[in-house]
Amino acid sequence: MTRAAHEKRLMTIILGPHVSEKSTAVADQNNQVVFKVRPDATKVEIRKAVELLFEVKVGNVTVVNVSGKVRLRGANRGRKSDWKKAYVKLAPGQNLDFMGVE
Repeated sequence: MTRAAHEKRLMTIILGPHVSEKSTAVADQNNQVVFKVRPDATKVEIRKAVELLFEVKVGNVTVVNVSGKVRLRGANRGRKSDWKKAYVKLAPGQNLDFMGVE
């Protein structure tokens, strides 16, 4: 894989931030950020993608595979797709602010 193709893949690894009560609490306590990532992403790719996109140093990455929920619509039964989230712990002294509000 060429360098340009590798950087292009890194730009598509992170799908967006995952905002929930738990992710907000984790961000306040442990200097962590939670992202929705591609299902085929590895910890090393997630680390490099965060460092490339946000220009911060990453201390640790923890990955969780989330199972999709079963949903009922009348007599029909469906299922939401599985997805992956990553807890990214930033290095000491690093800060990542999505909102840009101080």
